Amino acid sequence: MQINGLAAMVTGGGSGLGAATAAHLAALGARVAVVDINRAAAEAQAAAIGGIGIGCDVADAAAAEAAFAAARAKHGPVRVLVNCAGVGTPGRVVGRDGPLKLDAFERVIRINLIGSFNMLRLAAAEMSAADPLEENERGVIVNTASIAAYEGQIGQPAYAASKAGVVGMTLPAARELARAGVRVVSIAPGLFSTPMVEALPEEAQRSLGASIPYPPRLGQPSEYAALVAHIVENRFLNGETIRLDGALRMAPR
Repeated sequence: MQINGLAAMVTGGGSGLGAATAAHLAALGARVAVVDINRAAAEAQAAAIGGIGIGCDVADAAAAEAAFAAARAKHGPVRVLVNCAGVGTPGRVVGRDGPLKLDAFERVIRINLIGSFNMLRLAAAEMSAADPLEENERGVIVNTASIAAYEGQIGQPAYAASKAGVVGMTLPAARELARAGVRVVSIAPGLFSTPMVEALPEEAQRSLGASIPYPPRLGQPSEYAALVAHIVENRFLNGETIRLDGALRMAPR
């Protein structure tokens, strides 16, 4: 699909990968709805790129429906959904204080996996009802997985499980929605310069970057955003999870 003029929605768009993606799509001519649980952050980013900011808990059905309704009223039916909302709360299966609290595990699954599916299902319904474009294409959904889905480290059982779930739903969703002309693709980023990583000491950030084979640095959010744009534009990309990691394979810890 040609991005110029499309209505797009980016979750987690108030910061990090989501903010970079929202800005990049807007620069390419998309009408962008920036969705974030932090309403102020969503509105600030939207103001910067000429979009609409919407506060939303992506794992809440009613809130998500309201977000789509607000975006549709402003920009028309969503043609591109990019799911970047997520959390990376660490926790060992058995830590110093005993077994991992079940609600801590559940929260990560709820936001990262259930939240992604919640937005995907609503976007898929909206896209399926839209008028077909070239080659009968109606929309593109890009989910954010992680290389932790394949090489989850110690302390990441919840995060790795949530991202493995995103990988697992990509192909069946793409197969089902193919008949409607809706593509589904996921990106599995490695180590990126996001607010979570930037909160670490500078030396720790350099060490993380040096662990990447090539280029030996942290990924830039703009590089993630560029891949999102390519996925939207390349009609033959469908049902796949693409690693974006500089050939990194994470060690156990």
